[in-house]
Amino acid sequence: MDGMTDEQLVEHIARGGMVEGPERASEGYREALSKLLIGVADSEFWGLAHYYEAIKDAPTINAYMAGVALLQDELGHAAIAYRLLRDIGVDTEYLIYQRPASQLRHPYFFDIPMNTWAEFAVATGLLDRAGFHLLGDIYEGTSYAPWKRALAKVHREEGFHMRLGERWMARLGETDEGREQVQRAIDWMFVMGLEFFGQPDQRKRNVGQLNYRLRSKPNDQIRQGWLADVVPMIEKLGYQVPAHFDAEKRGYVIDCPFPVDFDETAKRWRFEDGPVGWDRVLERWKRRGPGVQFCMDQVRAGYRELRAAA
Repeated sequence: MDGMTDEQLVEHIARGGMVEGPERASEGYREALSKLLIGVADSEFWGLAHYYEAIKDAPTINAYMAGVALLQDELGHAAIAYRLLRDIGVDTEYLIYQRPASQLRHPYFFDIPMNTWAEFAVATGLLDRAGFHLLGDIYEGTSYAPWKRALAKVHREEGFHMRLGERWMARLGETDEGREQVQRAIDWMFVMGLEFFGQPDQRKRNVGQLNYRLRSKPNDQIRQGWLADVVPMIEKLGYQVPAHFDAEKRGYVIDCPFPVDFDETAKRWRFEDGPVGWDRVLERWKRRGPGVQFCMDQVRAGYRELRAAA
């Protein structure tokens, strides 16, 4: 496969062929792969400080230990993605320690501080489930063989994460106070989950990622898969969610304005103002959320100390 043109590589992939390493990929393939890997690595990595703040509110020592184990898994997932990026020549030290916030590629959700165990439970039950669907699509369909092999472990661990969240959503719901906390977290995190999958397909098709079969499904199809998974789970636990299955449309329909503005201070969506355009959402994503600097400071403190000492 060495020496293939980009067109020949696309044909090879279309026939079910795999790419066994960066040296066998075209420049276009490596560029599309690096963009996708950076987004995945950032998603695994940059929200961990917020997750840890919420884990501190764990109601039992066993819960705390389970939360810390989850963070260790996520750090390992990020390390896998960053290692694959190094293999294709990306400067990961720059990505982790020097890149400005405006260049980070993780979903906006990971820039929002979390303070309670209920928020941690809902984040793992809903947003880790979103990650499970995104990575599951890559795991099942990617043409990049090194990543597919690495994702076998990641995919199993993400399943543990979302089951942990679901169990605690149920357990917290056994008291009025806990049920109220979980519902409040669902109210803002569910729409974050809708945003997690990016813009609708008519606006952004990720043609390179799909043509190179780095992933197999477009954004809207993966979003529907997540809705088919998460909405029945939420309803089974007795919580409210603004979505329902429409038999005529053969898919899930959102029962609230979307996309919509977000009040970062109150952690609530401004549904009363009605839906907004995706350009406005992109502006919010690009300026990042209120907790991004906290996460960056947590990650880079030791690096800056060592640099200063040197």
